[in-house]
Amino acid sequence: MTDSHRDNLFASPLGNVPGFVFDQAVVDVFPDMISRSVPGYETILAHTGELAHRYIQPQTNCYDLGCSLGASTLAMGQRIEGRGAKIIAVDNSPAMLTKCSSILAASQCRTEIELVNGNICDIQISNASLVVMNFTLQFVPLEQRPNLLEKIYQGLNPGGCLIISEKLSFEPESLNTLLSDLHHDFKRAQGYSDLEISQKRDSIENVLVPETLETHIQRLRACGFQSASPWFQCFNFCSLVAIK
Repeated sequence: MTDSHRDNLFASPLGNVPGFVFDQAVVDVFPDMISRSVPGYETILAHTGELAHRYIQPQTNCYDLGCSLGASTLAMGQRIEGRGAKIIAVDNSPAMLTKCSSILAASQCRTEIELVNGNICDIQISNASLVVMNFTLQFVPLEQRPNLLEKIYQGLNPGGCLIISEKLSFEPESLNTLLSDLHHDFKRAQGYSDLEISQKRDSIENVLVPETLETHIQRLRACGFQSASPWFQCFNFCSLVAIK
């Protein structure tokens, strides 16, 4: 990987650290950033494709909400070619979608994919057999999360699947501290300095708002999902599946 594509955004002292945004600077280093910051990311991606293979039905829609550069979209699209299904990939960052479009074009994936620039809370969900939010819900304002999940539930066909991957918080605080420390150890092992870890934490605070696993499951069950359970966890990162 060239230096221009390596995540060095927080390597120098920034003084007043700005709030995190998905701008062009983040787009340029995003694959390196997420793979070095999220333990188990490649496993979650691979099994997003596997779950798509199992759940996406012919002539239905699949939604990738918060698609960023399209990694989840591609993981799914490559597993469902020939089914006549459509993937609708949504993101509110024009810079992300511009780069995503070129990545998808180069992939030669034959599944129909529509890119939508918009707020996922405003997107209509219909005829869906699978909805994916990989590290997206944590950026949605807390008060908007219940309505978003209710809308997804209503738009899913019976037997449809929702994947939610998130950073979690934990209780008691001693457990939260332990898992956060283990995550920071993981990032150090990936080459991040203490300065980078500290400044990234300051930048993401109040932008990424994690919740407990119990909160996620209770909210999914309140929507009506017949089952909701984690299928993967590494430190304070988790992926859940919920079935309508």
